[in-house]
Amino acid sequence: MLGRREPFDMVPSFWTEQYDFSLAYVGHSERFDEVRIDGTLEKRDCALSDWRGGRNLAVAVVHRDLEGLRSEIEFERALAATA
Repeated sequence: MLGRREPFDMVPSFWTEQYDFSLAYVGHSERFDEVRIDGTLEKRDCALSDWRGGRNLAVAVVHRDLEGLRSEIEFERALAATA
């Protein structure tokens, strides 16, 4: 970023709240072979996890802030273990 040649070694994430809708995304997945859904989109209470090769790559949560934070911690620990 800004011409520096340093690797980005943090877990990517974002969150947004728009009126009565809350969404958070943790991790990164360009390709996945499975999506696991816990809860329902219709009720706006769910977590969606992208998996590839038995490995969880990313989690999106709707109105489940605590679950999103826990996922971020899990991804950070996994990243630290490979460093």
